[in-house]
Amino acid sequence: MRQNALLPDCSQVQIKLSVGRIPVAEILVIADIHLSPANPQTDTFAALIARAAKADALYILGDLFDYWVGDDQPLPDAIGHTLDQLSALPCKKYFQAGNRDFLVGQNLLDRIGAEYLPDVFPLAHQGETMLLCHGDTLCTDDHAYQAMRLQLRSAAFRCDFLGKPLAERIAIAEGLRARSKTESSSKPEDIMDVNPAAVSALMQSEGSKLLIHGHTHRPAIHRLADGRVRVVTGDWSTHGWLVALNANVITLERFDSSSTEIVDRVNLSESSKTARETPR
Repeated sequence: MRQNALLPDCSQVQIKLSVGRIPVAEILVIADIHLSPANPQTDTFAALIARAAKADALYILGDLFDYWVGDDQPLPDAIGHTLDQLSALPCKKYFQAGNRDFLVGQNLLDRIGAEYLPDVFPLAHQGETMLLCHGDTLCTDDHAYQAMRLQLRSAAFRCDFLGKPLAERIAIAEGLRARSKTESSSKPEDIMDVNPAAVSALMQSEGSKLLIHGHTHRPAIHRLADGRVRVVTGDWSTHGWLVALNANVITLERFDSSSTEIVDRVNLSESSKTARETPR
């Protein structure tokens, strides 16, 4: 394992983009990769790199790492190689913080050549607005998690935590991961999923017909009654997952180093047309 030359910075990463536009070419969206020494995802990530080399942009919606305690976190050679591949991609790259890597700093972003996105990021596409988010803020029924999230995302916590020695930060992160696994096993499944009212409120407030998120590890394309579409990308525990948008067609894909399977697809134009023609 090599020591990371990057240094932690308690200042919040500067957000340079508040809204984006989707180009004509294909964009890819991933989340919940959970890179760790025990799970470097070497072969699966290589397959993603080959696919992303032909895309115009790659959006990472959080939890690229299983945990991140600051930009001085040591990296196994395998993960370092993965980040080098990510950096070398010719497409544009964007990073949105997840619940496991919200302490990613500007140094790490510079290393992989990615721009930092706000928690909810709107993209303009063919006269419509689509939204990207990690997804944890939509799990509003999990009150304990939301309270913890508010505390962990505070500027006070960030500066206090990043001021601790590296070994102590790693020990705290591993303790929080163990605690989270224990608590999740005893929680009802439904409170760990998104709240439909929270989804509807977010999409309506932004005037959006498409939402893409991760976090819940429940990959699916949800066709909502009003013609809106919610797409959930999967976690990489057994396979890689991505969402691809090419023109008006969204595909949800599961892949590994040797094959790709289209799990579902939706044509956004047809979805909107069906909603307009459905009697109220």
